[in-house]
This record gives sequence, structure tokens and C-alpha cells, in this order.
Amino acid sequence: MSTALLLTLAVASVLILLLLVIKVKIHPFVALLVVSLIVAISTGIPADDIMKVIVSGMGGLLGSITIIIVLGAMLGAIIESSGGAESLAQKFTHTLGIKRTVAALTMAAFILGIPVFFEVGFIIVIPLIYGFAKVAKVSPIKYGLPMAGVMLTVHVALPTHPGPAAAAGLLGADMGWLMLLGIVISIPVGIVGYFVARSMNKKHYQLSVTVLEQLQLAKPESSPRKNQDQPPSAWLISTLIVIPIILIVVGTVAHTALPATNLLRQLLTLIGTPAIALLIALALSAWLLALRRGTSRERLSEILDRAIPSSAGVILVAGAGGAFGKVLVESGVGKALAMSLETIHLPLIPAAFILSLALRASQGSATVAILTTSGLLTQAVTGLSDTQLVLVTLSACFGGLGLSHVNDAGFWVVTRYLGLSVADGLKTWTVLTTAMGLTGFIIVWGLSAVM
Repeated sequence: MSTALLLTLAVASVLILLLLVIKVKIHPFVALLVVSLIVAISTGIPADDIMKVIVSGMGGLLGSITIIIVLGAMLGAIIESSGGAESLAQKFTHTLGIKRTVAALTMAAFILGIPVFFEVGFIIVIPLIYGFAKVAKVSPIKYGLPMAGVMLTVHVALPTHPGPAAAAGLLGADMGWLMLLGIVISIPVGIVGYFVARSMNKKHYQLSVTVLEQLQLAKPESSPRKNQDQPPSAWLISTLIVIPIILIVVGTVAHTALPATNLLRQLLTLIGTPAIALLIALALSAWLLALRRGTSRERLSEILDRAIPSSAGVILVAGAGGAFGKVLVESGVGKALAMSLETIHLPLIPAAFILSLALRASQGSATVAILTTSGLLTQAVTGLSDTQLVLVTLSACFGGLGLSHVNDAGFWVVTRYLGLSVADGLKTWTVLTTAMGLTGFIIVWGLSAVM
């Protein structure tokens, strides 16, 4: 199949998906599966392999996020039912004011995002976002958009994450310089993202019923929660939220610093995996916020059960997004696009950004876009200085930041948790990530002229 036809089919598939979800009002899970089938058949994937590809794409993604999303939802449910998130939000809001609180939480998200994968970090801070939104009586988008934006920025730019780390290996970039310049550039990118998100929050977005119920805005007549006379302290809630992040960081450091046969390394690596870290935080929360405060085991079980349906929608839609992305990869769309852009012979830094951005838009995964771009440029970077190698790597990384849309599982995680419709998600999250990616690229290109 020709490159032009493959690219036309890719664009048409996204347009059909948007039409089905926005206009026809088909559930995104069903729409993503239908469009995945259409693309698979149209691009000539053998009939015997179509469902294997779809199942592989969905299973590969769900295998990594299902446990995290469910445990994160349960942790959030316990914190919410105890009144802890509101307690923390009231203290911060009273001390800093709403505007400063948004900025403070965005800075905290930047730091938390350095050691923790994007989806994991975002799910951990969701209780905070909901709690602050309740206290301030504002949409969770006010807090969630800038926090998610900076977390994704460090996810694609710093070699504590797989995309930039592997890209550095492929291109021969110095890991230390990549970390240093990645942090230096990510700070202004995060600031730009904060102001872009703030401008977006001047508009009103209709939230989903699920999120409204989560915020207890849709049912003001609902009965008050138990044990709210003396809610847990802000310090305790902060500690419980930070614990899984600390465990993940310690596990990562131990895995790098200690010998493979060291028993301490094996133990710390195990408890530092995101799922185990969240399980530990969940157990501590169940004891400290529920059982110790007089909540019965039956009531605690009800709280945890209630968290599962809300997380199931996120899981299914994110999994279907992974299936759609896998079909696009298997169809050859990414390779066709890469070959087309490679023939243009742009200078290396803009070429790395445009190629990565286009691959990100075509198949959804930022990590795949960064790695594919780096693999295609391995011969082209021969002879560059160490600094230029780092800048080319960062250019590819910031290309992977932009154009997060309907074929990206992260798009569905952010929009579903924040209660955004697909149309509003494209107007906010897609625009925000693209603006931040462009900002990072402009800074990288500017530095290439003086370094």
C-alpha cells in the first residue's frame, strides 16, 4: 500500500472516530474498537491477525495500568470518604489562596513526576485534585490540567523515564547532560503550560456526571459521610500520598545502585514497583483513615467496592485507545510517515521534532514516537558534539510531548478523570500538550544556535 494512501487512511480513521464519539454519541470504548477494525481491514492486516493485534494492543496497555488505576481509585476513595483530601485542601487554600495553590500543586507535580511514570503519578494525585476542587468550589480542570501537563513534560524529557533514556542510548547522548538540560528546559515549559492552562480555565466546560458525583456537586442532598467531625490531618494525608512515590524512588535507586544479587536490592525493587507501592499505601490508608477511626470492615468494603465502577470506565477506554494505537503501528502508518519526512532533509533538530511529533500524532505513544525517531536518526547524528547530541535527543523528546489525542491512552486517562468530553479534551489537553511541546522545541533550537 502506498505511503499517501496509508496516511490518508490514518487521518480518515481519526476523523471517523471523532464523528462517532462527538456527533453520533457512541461510547468511546465501542467507537475505538470499531475504528480499529476499519483501519485493520483497510490497511490489509490479515484477517486471522486482526483480533490478535487488537487484543495485543489492549492487553499490553491494560497489563501495565489496570492494577495501578484500580488501586489508585481505591486509595482515593478511602481518602475522600475520610474527609482527608478536603482537610488538606482547606489548609493549603487558607494558607496560600486559590491562585497560589494551583501554582504550588503544579510545582509539586513537576517534582513528583521526575521519578514516577505519568499515568501512575497522575492517578496518585487525583484525590488531591478532587479535594482542592471541592474546597475551592471550582472545576477539577483548574488543578488537573497544569499538573498533568508538567508531569507529562518530565515524563518525555528526563532520562528517569524510558523514552528519553532509551533515546539517549540510541543516539549516544550523555545521560548526565540530558538530565541537566532536560530539567533546565522543562522548567520554562512547565511555566508556559501553567499559563496556557490558566487561560483555558477561564472557559466553562461541562463535566461528566461521574466526576460531578465524585465531587458531590451533582447530589448535594446526599447524606454526610461518617467520621467527618474530626477529619484526618493535612500532614497525615500528605504522608499517605507521598509514601508510594517515595517507595518507587527508593526502588529505582536500589535497582541502579546495588548489585543484582543483593537481597536488599531485590526487596526494595519489589516494594518500589508502582503496584506494590500503591498496595502498601492502600493498606496504611485503610488502617489509619478507616479502621482505626471506627469504620467497620463492612463499611470499608463498601467504600472500596464503590471505587471499582468509576475506574472501570477509564480502564476500558484507555485499553481501547491502546488497541487503536497498536493497529496503527501494525498497519505501517508510522513507518510510512517516517520515510516521508526523512526524504525532506530538514536540519537535524527541527527534523527530530517534526518527525517525533508526526509519529506521536499518528500512533499515540510518546515513547514509541521518541524511540522511532531516535532509531531513524542514528546515522544522521554521526560526528555531532556531545552537546548537539543531547539537543537532538531533547528535540525528539519534546516532539513526543505534543498532539496527545484520541489514539493516546494518556488522553483518555486525563480527560475521563477530569470529566472532559472528547471535544473539550481536544480543545484543552491536546492544545496544552502541543503548546508545551512547541515551547520545548523552540528553547532547544535556540540553545543549538549558541552551544
